[in-house]
Amino acid sequence: MPTSVHTPATSAEDFSSSATSSVPKRLNAWFAQHGLRDVECIFPDISGYPRGKLMPAASFLAGGELRICQAIPMQAVTGEYSYNPVFPDSDPDVRLIPEYATVALAPWASVPRAVAVHDCLELDGQLCSFAPRSILKKVLASYAALGLTPVVAPEIEFYLTTANTDPCQALQAPIVRGGRAEVGQSAFSLNMLNELAPFWNEFREACQTLGIRTDTWIHEVGATQYEINLLHGDAVAVADQAFLFKYAAREIALKHGLNAVFLAKPIAGSSGSSMHLHISVVDAQGQNIFSQPDGGESPRFRQFIAGLQALGPELMLLFAPNVNSYRRYVVGSQAPTNLQWGYDNRTTGLRIPASSPAARRVENRVAGADANPYLALAASLAGGLYGLQEQLTPSEPVTGNGYNHAHTLPRSMEAALLALQGSRQAQAILGADFVTGYCAVKELEYQSFLAEISPWERRFLLPQV
Repeated sequence: MPTSVHTPATSAEDFSSSATSSVPKRLNAWFAQHGLRDVECIFPDISGYPRGKLMPAASFLAGGELRICQAIPMQAVTGEYSYNPVFPDSDPDVRLIPEYATVALAPWASVPRAVAVHDCLELDGQLCSFAPRSILKKVLASYAALGLTPVVAPEIEFYLTTANTDPCQALQAPIVRGGRAEVGQSAFSLNMLNELAPFWNEFREACQTLGIRTDTWIHEVGATQYEINLLHGDAVAVADQAFLFKYAAREIALKHGLNAVFLAKPIAGSSGSSMHLHISVVDAQGQNIFSQPDGGESPRFRQFIAGLQALGPELMLLFAPNVNSYRRYVVGSQAPTNLQWGYDNRTTGLRIPASSPAARRVENRVAGADANPYLALAASLAGGLYGLQEQLTPSEPVTGNGYNHAHTLPRSMEAALLALQGSRQAQAILGADFVTGYCAVKELEYQSFLAEISPWERRFLLPQV
């Protein structure tokens, strides 16, 4: 890491100190070097969508106070707000506090601009209980109290499609080099990965600029569907990277006349898009608690799995937050239908990849690409923590087809909503105000969905009923 304030910084990694109220001195020279005019001061709302304010660069460098309405982190995808009593009628302010480790050039901007991820803090200095970044930090604090630190790595899938100006029309694959649209079923094809090169070249550079630590890039099964793996690391830092990853993908795709689509099931008859989460936990000495000194499995490894099995269905609305999410869980699709677990078994909701003892981990395959990365990680870690605290015992590992077991995951947004509303454990670990507020907003979104009349109803019911 550069040590001189005169050393030019090009990515978030050059500002790797933790967030404080004091602006790092090297930022002044870096802002001047790039002629930055303003800063996108952003935070994730409950959908993982970037919200915030554009702040003049001079004000940001001066440590100027920035506030926003407390309700904004809980804005529904429809743009509405819930009037549940958990939200104060006065709609008070919260302060936006920058995480200086995330400061980077905004690669999508047409003018010199920086971007910085922020925390939402109440005016008394407490983390806002409605902000997703706060919820992840709350769960991590419970691990820290036990002398433990989770290590995580997400695999993010998404589609690139043509522009879609009419939401009543299906998404279409773009025309590629051969003059026609890809038809799919090209998993791991390097030829297909080379398509749409102008987008990929710019997106790769954007990831480097933003400090997003990517590993492998692959073409998935669907037509112009891709998967990019992020390198493992600290849960908040990795969630920040996943948040910026989705923001950058959307913005740069639009520059190329494309849509980067993170819906869990965007195209009927095509593969869904997931966000598989690889999780291990280390102790104060940096040792993986899932492995014993002799390399075998530790009791806490299975306790963690058992906690995910026990609490996972109640937390489903955090893994699958939208009505579209539940279209992904189809038998035989490699999307899970239950929380069975197995060694190197992709038919189960919890897969244990083949690895060395130091890398022993659980892969949670339930979360969709549409999930908020902060909340999906918080839910996964909450389930594991519950298992560790209660010293639970999991089911026996599946050695065959996980789809032969019952479909025990909630099958709809409504069922998942009811499960989360009734979960005392979720309230205890994530916070009662957050669970109440989150469910209130999801109820609002679900009612909005029910008010729509779908093409299926007009196609089949209109002429026959």
